[in-house]
Amino acid sequence: MKIVVIGGTGLVGSKVVQALSSRGHDAVAAAPSTGVNTITGEGLAEVLAGASVVVDVSNSPALDDSAIEFFRTATANLLTAEKNAGVGHHVALSVVGTAKLATQSGYFQAKLLQEKLISEGPIPFSIVHATQFFEFLNTLADSATVGDTVVMPPAYFQPMAGADVAEGVAVTAVGEPVNGIAEIGGPDMVLLPDLIRTALTARGDSRTVVADPAAQYWGIDIGERTLVPGPGATLFDTRFEDWVLAAAAKA
Repeated sequence: MKIVVIGGTGLVGSKVVQALSSRGHDAVAAAPSTGVNTITGEGLAEVLAGASVVVDVSNSPALDDSAIEFFRTATANLLTAEKNAGVGHHVALSVVGTAKLATQSGYFQAKLLQEKLISEGPIPFSIVHATQFFEFLNTLADSATVGDTVVMPPAYFQPMAGADVAEGVAVTAVGEPVNGIAEIGGPDMVLLPDLIRTALTARGDSRTVVADPAAQYWGIDIGERTLVPGPGATLFDTRFEDWVLAAAAKA
């Protein structure tokens, strides 16, 4: 079947396209670079013609309050175009802990709005809540660096490889709509400071990592398990140590 992947040229989107194509589906990558723009509506009708499923893994250009208008406009345009095209399943990628994170973050308020628009919209849907990606651990460390020290809250998280995120999204896309949230995560629950320390050591980064209960996560106060998926989550097998070795082999 034809499955359109909005944001299909990005880190996760390109992997979703690959995962769907390997299953024999007609996976179409849609992004501004391919002539499809969810903000202006350009190219939406054309790319959605004949599509059974739409997967949205696109993201706001800025991770702040401006994301609210991005997701409001993009999601509304996409759902309207899907209804006109007769699409039967809308799949969106979001984040484990979004509702809790939204209390202090404009970006996560935007993601929560996106989820609300989808759940109240006209298309049967599945929202995939994923944990943090291994690929973004260094960016996370940079966001919490003061001088030569990375200061992280002693909270648990259960990160996963981007390829596993894509696999989880692809599996959801070819299944029946759940009309709710499906959670996915990595195999191991670890403390943020511990894995950040391991990630930095693996790349020869000499920054010191310390745990501080007063520290924030992207400027947000979080609880011990805010970032951890629930007991019904689908967990993937790729461990960080194996992912690092595989990434080094490709470098």
